[in-house]
Amino acid sequence: MRVAVTGSSGVIGGALVRSLEADGHRVVRLVRRAPRGEDEARWDPSRQYVAPGALEGCDAVVHLAGAGIGDHRWTAAYKKEIRDSRVHGTGTIAEAVASLAEPPRVLVSAGAIGIYPDAGDAVIDEDTPPGRGFLSDVCRDWEEATGAAAEAGVRTVVIRTGLVMSRQGGALGSLLPLFRAGLGGRIGDGAQYWSFIALSDHVAAVRHLLDSPGLSGPFNLTAPRPATNREVTEALGRVLKRPTLLPAPAPALRLALGEMAGEVLASRRVLPRRLEASGFSFAYPDAESAVRAALTDS
Repeated sequence: MRVAVTGSSGVIGGALVRSLEADGHRVVRLVRRAPRGEDEARWDPSRQYVAPGALEGCDAVVHLAGAGIGDHRWTAAYKKEIRDSRVHGTGTIAEAVASLAEPPRVLVSAGAIGIYPDAGDAVIDEDTPPGRGFLSDVCRDWEEATGAAAEAGVRTVVIRTGLVMSRQGGALGSLLPLFRAGLGGRIGDGAQYWSFIALSDHVAAVRHLLDSPGLSGPFNLTAPRPATNREVTEALGRVLKRPTLLPAPAPALRLALGEMAGEVLASRRVLPRRLEASGFSFAYPDAESAVRAALTDS
């Protein structure tokens, strides 16, 4: 296949590109700087621009780009960047796909389990209605921005991603140095569910969705055995052979992180029901196996 990918410099995008290229597929990286080779093409979501011809001849488009949710404190300016990068970026890609005389067969577009409400111990699946609040509202609008592609008849898949377990970045990448130093511990009371997925399982799931013509709509990309923050913390301690006795109290988190602390402390017990029903099998279904995989991913 010829596959266009946004966000190819990120942890997930980079792993996906390596997987596709290893199997002989041709990847076109959509980048926001000047292209450095024939395998790159320019796009600029702030100007709703995709270079002419960038998507011509593509069998699939995977859209993963967006400002990091946890990269900065949620100031008004950064919340606008989070929203615009997702909603405007996705709309730009969806409209570029829809405008082609011969559009790709499938668009796989990023989303997040942040669309769901903070639900405590209640089980969440793809039929659970969206929550309310900044992140849920962004996620809903983010998904709706794929509409132009779907209306043009392109099979459109939205991947609602959980906590990606990788030593290369994200929440786990930030926590690992503390845990390796013996300074890790639960966050808040540790009872909140963290719905995670190993990086390699995430890449395999995207590949599965690309290759399955009958699949469209939202899919939760989370492992089938979600764990509480306390359980993830204990798994990290066992794997790293380090104590996990230094909790991060909720009031301290709220003071340090502001509004974003609500997401760190939120509980979403998300199951990948549609993904499993489609025949996908997880290599790392539980917290400990996902942590072990994260320490060896590349």
